[in-house]
Amino acid sequence: MSNKIVIIGINYYPEDSAIGLYTTEKAEYLVAKGFDVTVITGFPYYPQWEIRDDYKSKNYLVKETINDVKVYRSKQYVPEDPTFIKRIIHLTSFTFGNFINLFKLGKPDIVISIIPFTTSALLGWFLKRRYKSKHWVHIQDFEFDAAIDSGLLEGNKKFVINLLQKVERFVLKKADLVSTISYGMINKLKTKTSTETYYLTNWIDVGKFSNPKLETHKYLSTASFKILYSGNIGAKQDWVFFIEFLNQLKEIDNVEVIVVGEGAEKENLLQKIKNYTFVKHYNLVPYDELPSLLSGADLHILFQKTDVIDTVMPSKILGMMASAKPSIVTGNLKSEVATVFKDSEGGFYFDGKSIEYIINKIILLKGNKKMCLELGENAKAYVEEKYSKDKVLNKFINQLNNLCYEK
Repeated sequence: MSNKIVIIGINYYPEDSAIGLYTTEKAEYLVAKGFDVTVITGFPYYPQWEIRDDYKSKNYLVKETINDVKVYRSKQYVPEDPTFIKRIIHLTSFTFGNFINLFKLGKPDIVISIIPFTTSALLGWFLKRRYKSKHWVHIQDFEFDAAIDSGLLEGNKKFVINLLQKVERFVLKKADLVSTISYGMINKLKTKTSTETYYLTNWIDVGKFSNPKLETHKYLSTASFKILYSGNIGAKQDWVFFIEFLNQLKEIDNVEVIVVGEGAEKENLLQKIKNYTFVKHYNLVPYDELPSLLSGADLHILFQKTDVIDTVMPSKILGMMASAKPSIVTGNLKSEVATVFKDSEGGFYFDGKSIEYIINKIILLKGNKKMCLELGENAKAYVEEKYSKDKVLNKFINQLNNLCYEK
């Protein structure tokens, strides 16, 4: 008899980027290995921050079966302008709606709650109490910590965050196992709870980048030296630095910058780049086009804000490295990503004041195809060893089975 798994998290297919992608691949991998999997989730909305057109007319509660995974959805509030207070309403609407869905389930052996949201773990705790199931909390993002570190939560907001942090401490204490995606986050997690922890990194299917029939994506068809940013256009990226970078880069001939992405900062960014003729923007491509998009670049860039030490390994980094092309990344020099680039020798990592160094590296790479090739091969070999899909998920299943049979 197969073990019954319930996964609770707001992001799921047809969202095919970031957390939605990982939760979907996790659920479908479990089904392929013989598990009975049910997902409790929201309506697809990310990264556009708008419910998809094909879901807008659906009922408040929806049940689907997608690739043998049973999916229960509740229609959550999605703000056009996701301010802090509106995000709290967004979180609350997801939580209350899916509390109803919990009563449609049979007894699970294990409940896996995906954070964000912390309240997903509250729903998971309810199932644990009701059925005496095991509860695994998986943290993709410490959703409140960065906001606190950045000083965004003054005044009335502080009361809300204190309440949510109490919920966080409660659900982590009551869980049977807590996992997260980087060693830096594991260290932070250990300051929050004494519950057993597990390192469950994000992953990449490197084989999709090794297809000999892979063609260059239509967005990257020019003969210029092509610099690509692909991913969420949000608050974590340093778009002020990006514009300063463009001002320096425009002095270099035969260079093109391609931005492929959507998110909360998209419209602001489009206004700022509209007068740069060598910069192009496109909306996100479907997931199955991502290998050809990323592999068609000559160089990847990711400019992160440096005021907070980011302990996350951004999922876009894995795709950038798997494409066998070099990357230039900025961020806090004490971050885990900085260590990855040092260890892999797959690109360059700088702080957020290094435009001159970055421009010099681009000039160097533009004239040195051999260096580009070596850096790219180093990056791909590194992610294949550390982050390949089968290796990560097979270890995950072993841990899941251990948890199932613990007394």
